[in-house]
Amino acid sequence: MPEAFAAVFVALYAAHLVGDHWVQTGWQANNKHFRTTAGRIACGSHILSLTITKCMLLTATVVALGMTINFWWTSTALLVDALSHYWCDRRYRLKKLARLVHKDGYWDSCTVVRQPGRDVADTGPGTGSFHLDQSWHVFWLWVTALVISVTS
Repeated sequence: MPEAFAAVFVALYAAHLVGDHWVQTGWQANNKHFRTTAGRIACGSHILSLTITKCMLLTATVVALGMTINFWWTSTALLVDALSHYWCDRRYRLKKLARLVHKDGYWDSCTVVRQPGRDVADTGPGTGSFHLDQSWHVFWLWVTALVISVTS
């Protein structure tokens, strides 16, 4: 079982990085946080492509290693992961949580200057919001991998 957990977690983590940074479109990234129909569609389509990426890499790992996993528990765990990702990527909810647990200073003050003379975004790699976002996602990847490996 420890080997299964390690394999599943690594597959999901790799898929998360690819899906969250390479597969996600610029439109999805720039609009998913808006409290509009377009924002919900942008976030939903991002989550769909991310979850497909996770399914593909997880399937490749399972087949390559000759593993057996429980379809229903795996589907449920991936659904919970997708819902947690959607919840987080709407951004305002994560910001409220950060304030609730007194991480507002980290959210507000951990920023990065990208290039002199250009606008500096308050979200994205190198910012407090990005770090809190990614650590939220990795936690749920851990939960997902644990559920999949324990139930297989």
